[in-house]
Amino acid sequence: MFYWLIELSNTVPGLSALHPFLNVFRYITFRTGGAVVTGALFVFLFGPWIIDHLRLRQGKGQPIRTDGPQSHLSKKGTPTMGGLMILSGLVVSTVLWANPLNPYVWIVLAVTLGFGFVGFYDDYLKVTKQTHSGFAGRIRLLLEAIIAIAACYALIRLGRETSATVLAIPFFKEVVLNLGWFFVLFGAFIIVGAGNAVNLTDGLDGLAIVPVMIAAASFGMIAYLAGNAVFSDYLQINYVPGTGELAVLCGAVLGAGLGFLWFNAPPASIFMGDTGSLALGGMLGSIAVAVKHEIVLAVIGGLFVLEAVSVIVQVASFKLTGKRIFKMAPIHHHFEQLGWTEPQIVIRFWIISVMLALAGLSTLKLR
Repeated sequence: MFYWLIELSNTVPGLSALHPFLNVFRYITFRTGGAVVTGALFVFLFGPWIIDHLRLRQGKGQPIRTDGPQSHLSKKGTPTMGGLMILSGLVVSTVLWANPLNPYVWIVLAVTLGFGFVGFYDDYLKVTKQTHSGFAGRIRLLLEAIIAIAACYALIRLGRETSATVLAIPFFKEVVLNLGWFFVLFGAFIIVGAGNAVNLTDGLDGLAIVPVMIAAASFGMIAYLAGNAVFSDYLQINYVPGTGELAVLCGAVLGAGLGFLWFNAPPASIFMGDTGSLALGGMLGSIAVAVKHEIVLAVIGGLFVLEAVSVIVQVASFKLTGKRIFKMAPIHHHFEQLGWTEPQIVIRFWIISVMLALAGLSTLKLR
C-alpha cells in the first residue's frame, strides 16, 4: 500500500503535497524500525488470546521428559506451539512493511513458514499423543531438506552469475570457493542445520529466543550492507542486490521475539516449541545463504552450533565407547546437572551470544 501511495503521489497533482511524507517509506531503515514496532505490538496484543486458546486446546500441554532435569517437572501443563505467536507477528509485520516485489523476502518467508509447518505437525503429534517424539526424524529431515534445496535453487537463480555459487571466507578479501551447483546442497545443509540447532537450544525459558533475536539483528545489519553497492564495495563483501530488504524481515523477527519473550520469560506462560525454533532457525540459515555469509552464521550463531555439537558428541561417544562426555545433552542440561540455576544458564548464554555476534560482525571490517 505504501509503495502504491508513493507512486500515486507522483502522478496525482492533489497528492503531491504528501510526497515528502510518503517518500520516507522508501527507506529500508525506516521500514525496519516500523517492522520491529509492529511485530512487538501484534504479539503483545494477541499473545494472551493465543496462549489461552492453546492452553484450552492442548489440555495437558507439552509433555515433560521424566529422564530430564527434575526441576522441569514443575513446568508440566505449560502450553507449547508458542512459535505461532512469533510467526503471526512476523508475517503480519513483514507483509505490511517489506517490499512485496522483492523475491528474497518471499523465499526466506517461504522457508520460515515451511519449517514452521514441519515443527507445528511435530508439536501436534507430541501434544495429542502425549509423547516426547513426534513423527519420524528421517521424514522430518527429508521435508526440511526439500524446502531448503528448493530455496537454495531459487536463490542461485536470483543471484549474479559471478557470485551466486561462491562461498566467501571471513577475514579474507579475495578468498572464495566456487562450489558450482554443489552450492545447492551446501546451502540446504546450512539451512537444515540452523533449523535443528536452534531447535536443540530451545530447552529453557527464554534460552532460544534472545540468541535468535541477537542473530536476527546482526544479519539484518549484514543484509542491509550486502544489499547496498556502496557499503559492500567499501567493506569488500559480496554485493547481492535486493537482499537489503531482508533487514525488514529481521526487524519483524526482533519485534515479534520481544513480544514473545514477555510471555516466555521465567516462569514461561508458553513454550516456543518446534513450531517456532525450526522456523526461526531455518529463517536465519536462509538469510545467511542469501547474503553469502554462511560461515559467519556459524560465528554469530555459535551458541546454536555448540548446542548441536554437544548432542552429536554425546551420541557418538555413547555409541562408540558406552560413555557419555556430558552429564546430559544438549549442553545447557549439562550445566543444570552441575548445579547452575536456570536463570544463570539463560543469562550467561545470552552474554555468550552477544559476544559471538560482535565477533561475527567484526568479520565485515577485518578483511
